[in-house]
Amino acid sequence: MARVKRGMMRHKRHKKIIDKASGYWGRKKNVFSRAHEQVMKSGQYAFRDRRRRKRDFRRLWIVRLTAACIGTGLKYSQFINGLTRAGIQLNRKVLSDLAIHDPAAFNAVVAQAKAALA
Repeated sequence: MARVKRGMMRHKRHKKIIDKASGYWGRKKNVFSRAHEQVMKSGQYAFRDRRRRKRDFRRLWIVRLTAACIGTGLKYSQFINGLTRAGIQLNRKVLSDLAIHDPAAFNAVVAQAKAALA
């Protein structure tokens, strides 16, 4: 059998990892073994944080809604309860956007929530 030399494929595989690691600090950007470890760890961080981002945004929207509700004399929990009873199905992202960019429309939604509570 003919001898198989793997230099080209190894170089290609290493180059792919080194390219992904560009911008890292120290040896992590140019030593294959260190770069490979960091690229794998970075992938784990990215996977975890794609899910975490959803949590963080939901928390942000709730904080914004809480601040907007306090301005209208209503607690956040009462506001959400009023929306549920009124049958208004707006998610927190949309409500937060309304509170920031269209306070008049948000106040109308709050009024409906208050009416449903009474």
